[in-house]
Amino acid sequence: MLQLIVNWFVYDLLKLPVASKLAEVVSFFLYDAIKILLLLLVMISVIGFLRTFLRREKIKEWLNKRGGFGNLCASIFGAVTPFCSCSSIPIFFSFLEADIPLGIAFSFLITSPIINEYLVVLMFGFFGWKITFAYVLGGVMIGVVSGIILGRMGLEKYLVRNIFSSDPNTLTNGTSYQNLRARILFGVNEALSIVKKLWIWILVGVGIGSLIHNYVPQEAVQGIISKTGFFSVPIATLIGVPLYGSCAAILPIAIVLFQKGFPLGTALAFMMAVSALSLPEAIMLRKAMKMQLIAIFFGITTLAIILIGYALNLLQQILI
Repeated sequence: MLQLIVNWFVYDLLKLPVASKLAEVVSFFLYDAIKILLLLLVMISVIGFLRTFLRREKIKEWLNKRGGFGNLCASIFGAVTPFCSCSSIPIFFSFLEADIPLGIAFSFLITSPIINEYLVVLMFGFFGWKITFAYVLGGVMIGVVSGIILGRMGLEKYLVRNIFSSDPNTLTNGTSYQNLRARILFGVNEALSIVKKLWIWILVGVGIGSLIHNYVPQEAVQGIISKTGFFSVPIATLIGVPLYGSCAAILPIAIVLFQKGFPLGTALAFMMAVSALSLPEAIMLRKAMKMQLIAIFFGITTLAIILIGYALNLLQQILI
């Protein structure tokens, strides 16, 4: 149905030539943009509704554990929160002020932007369950392992202790809901709020993806990859680190890169790097930590993403 509406708009209303590149770009852009935005609204509303049943004290009890279990809980909690790298920082700050161990707080900060519920839905639709499962497992592993390593390095001395966090109720909504309608409204309002923050990045990502899909020759892309060879994963990751965007915005680009010949792990490592790390995130983190800790955090997370990228490349034939 959606494709029929898009085709009517492009070919009947705009009267673009059927075989033209411009018509293909506009059709690709409209279809993917509308589909992604609708999925965001529905899925975030559902997850927001479910999250109203969680309580801050219970979450703190789950997280404030050692031996790797706390890191796993923090990563899972991060995976079900629909935040980008910068939006996750207020909760990260509240973790620190709640005396949750630094490594566990980092596990949340790393995993939260890499995985979220709407990304899983989108990846399942584009890639299928095998690749989606491998990506989610890889994202959780990055958060857990990186958090454990960071937690055991004794980096607390690099924290700036005079930071302040937002309301500690940011761990959850902190509100008592009297009826089902109030819970549903919370989910819908949260979805609208997040989509308002993400829509421009989604449109930019889909726009770039549509241009690459229709104008970049597959032979040229394959030629670039053949030149980088074994180093395609670290190069893609390092290119993605300073950029800022959400997974939902970068996913269309990753999909097109994969379709144009990029290895699966290389395309997904680029998406992970863009979503998990960014210059705006580093600037915001400077409120809470010294530059040494930011550099260590970025370095370990980047290395973990590169390793997962190589692993996904090795498993590509099994996953597709």
